[in-house]
Amino acid sequence: MDIKTSSPIAGRIKYRQVSCFLEVAERRSFVRAAEALHTTQPAVSKTIAELEEALGVVLLERSRRGVHLTAYGEVFRRHAGASVAALRQGVESLVSAQAGGALRVAIGVLPTVAAAVMPRAIKRAKERGLSATVYLAPGTNDVLLGLLKAKELDLVVGRFADSALMRGLVFEHLYSEQITIVGRAGHPLADRQHAPLGVIKNYTVVLPETGSIIRPTVDTLLRSRGLSELSDVIETTSPTFGRAYLRLSDAIWIISRGVVADDLQSGELIELPIDVDVVTGPVGLTMRADAAPTLPIQIIRDAIHAVTIEIGLALPGQSISTSGT
Repeated sequence: MDIKTSSPIAGRIKYRQVSCFLEVAERRSFVRAAEALHTTQPAVSKTIAELEEALGVVLLERSRRGVHLTAYGEVFRRHAGASVAALRQGVESLVSAQAGGALRVAIGVLPTVAAAVMPRAIKRAKERGLSATVYLAPGTNDVLLGLLKAKELDLVVGRFADSALMRGLVFEHLYSEQITIVGRAGHPLADRQHAPLGVIKNYTVVLPETGSIIRPTVDTLLRSRGLSELSDVIETTSPTFGRAYLRLSDAIWIISRGVVADDLQSGELIELPIDVDVVTGPVGLTMRADAAPTLPIQIIRDAIHAVTIEIGLALPGQSISTSGT
């Protein structure tokens, strides 16, 4: 197998040459490398010579004390080792993916993401060949990140957290979630052209419960409009309850738009013409920094990206990756 890149030199390099070089560099011996590769010492010497000729540099030097890497050899070993390891992991992922039911992918999801994004994303992933068992774990952002660090989850679809929680993790930004105010179809405010936020005092207001990730943003919004002391409030993080209660009443629900994206699209709920323009923190994909994505995870990641663009939460090319320190 040739290693193809835009470089004319790299185009002449073969995988067997790189593997042979790495064995010699690891064992500091042509003889021991030949034993590990189940070949002869002259065959190893010939392969290394071919590689050095293709690169135009000397990678290895022999002395009485053994084999030593040149400065060029040190540089090449560092990059070649990473490339071969990634290739082997890719092959192993493909082999594992073909095992089908033996694979299990564990994904942590916030309630704001679970309803709007994940059903479509998992369906899309399965249509593109995902055969692994998918386990979805709902929870709060800090709990999910803790499970990710403990290797009980493979991926978290949630919020960017503070630096302490993000240490050792990599965050890939998908979109910034917007807070919206919704009511049932046919709500008394539906026909208004524009209404100030203060109008919510005349209705039951459903809020995210205290301790939820968007509640501080909602509280700041209410305080800024002199509405910190509402008299008729229901607190919940249950999307099921919120939908059901709004169908039965004229209540107003202040919630992340992602939670009700499907309801708005179907027309079961409507965005009320109330003055609010608040964006919460970034939503994205979080993985461990030391874990390369397996094939099933990559399929799911691609599906999530596509779905967030499809339903209008993200724009093409919006993704940004950030490493925790």
